[in-house]
Amino acid sequence: MPRQVLVLNSTYEPINVCSTRRAVVLLLKDKAEMLEAAPGCIRSERACFTPPIVIRLFHYVRIPHADRRRISRRAILARDGFRCQYCGSMRHLTIDHVIPRSRGGLTSWDNVVTSCAPCNVRKGANLPAEVGMMPHRKPRPPVPSDFIMTSPHGVPDSWLPYLEPAAVA
Repeated sequence: MPRQVLVLNSTYEPINVCSTRRAVVLLLKDKAEMLEAAPGCIRSERACFTPPIVIRLFHYVRIPHADRRRISRRAILARDGFRCQYCGSMRHLTIDHVIPRSRGGLTSWDNVVTSCAPCNVRKGANLPAEVGMMPHRKPRPPVPSDFIMTSPHGVPDSWLPYLEPAAVA
């Protein structure tokens, strides 16, 4: 039985991952429909339920604009796939301001990237062009699929058609 279920908004955009138990409750309360099912059966005293893998909510859930979301270290690391945006390393990760704060750079989604400690020290208070260290991807506000794609349980193949093509690549 799958442990995690992908939750889609009524517009089919991915918004969350929940437990199988929570997904079954949403289905039983007629708040969602099942789009993908796992083989097997979840049994209760009087019924047998097909375990969901992907569900879609019937009513639209408003998600706050990404640029209004609180910036956190975890969110930046997840957005960047837990990789240094300068060298690709996955070790000793820190956060780097592309335009350093000492040069007027702000702490905003468009100015912070994941960086390994050696790259962060090497870049220092310089602009990326001054030291030849351009980030692999342009910083941007995160989308919900950034967090789904970095799920600690991995991403089942059955979720891929519902996730954004840009996040899968």
